[in-house]
Amino acid sequence: MTAGDGSRGALRRHAVVHRERPRVAVVSLSQGTRPDDLRRGLASVLAQQGVELDVVCVGNGWEPTGLPDGVRALALPENVGIPAGRNAGAEVVDGDYLFFLDDDASVPSDTFLRDAVALFERDPSLGLVQPRVVDPTGAANPTRWIPRIRKGEPDHSSPVFSVWEGAVVLPMDVWRAVGGWGAEYFYAHEGIELAWRVWDAGRRAWYAGDLVAHHPAIDPARHTEYYRLNARNRVWLARRNLPAPLRPLYVGSWAAIQVARWWRHPKRLATWFGGIREGWTTDCGPVRPMGWLTVGRMTIAGRPPVV
Repeated sequence: MTAGDGSRGALRRHAVVHRERPRVAVVSLSQGTRPDDLRRGLASVLAQQGVELDVVCVGNGWEPTGLPDGVRALALPENVGIPAGRNAGAEVVDGDYLFFLDDDASVPSDTFLRDAVALFERDPSLGLVQPRVVDPTGAANPTRWIPRIRKGEPDHSSPVFSVWEGAVVLPMDVWRAVGGWGAEYFYAHEGIELAWRVWDAGRRAWYAGDLVAHHPAIDPARHTEYYRLNARNRVWLARRNLPAPLRPLYVGSWAAIQVARWWRHPKRLATWFGGIREGWTTDCGPVRPMGWLTVGRMTIAGRPPVV
């Protein structure tokens, strides 16, 4: 099926089937380095009311042990990266909806999943929901958790064009249509691609300010490869998903933004531009450019895919 064709658009027109107890497949990805956080997150999932659950904990280069009843283990022999690890978990669960929850995240409400399902049932145009993210310790919540240019109030809901990946819900039919997370990225920007592909499937990605997930406020730059992968994956994102005329515009706009942000940090910029070069010269994986109709829908909704 090609981008923007009628069969993708048809996803938007079908209402989600209502079930008294919808079945939700849950994937929790972990390297086993945060056992207390993992237990807290899994406990918050198992406490959910009004849904049936199929839960798997994916050990990314780790064999999960000590899991609570009701959670299956899937051990991957090596760390395959965050998006590929999530994809592996999604292959072994089944449900009407799919919920990805990082091992350092949790959901404070025991009706979180039922409330998320209600959003899809009320509005069949939705294809993905990201909740508002709150640090439960009371630390300041990073604005990057609100995935829109004009951040506004964190409890304000809106369509979005990227997502914070630590807690997202999708209908299973949408997940299958978009082809999963971009395994090639390993880390960074897979949430932008997922949101773009939801839009290209004829649905909308949605930030739900009235749903809450908990997560500690941690600097993503703690990862040693952050700056290089941030840049490389920004180029791969354009090459994999955008029509050819928009690719240099998207990468160029982000190059200008990073120079404006980091001009006082020449070493950081040098690493970032090295990643840009790598992004243009290395294999980015499968290319699936969105249709121009999708570009138009995203533009009308508030964010053309050039920034």
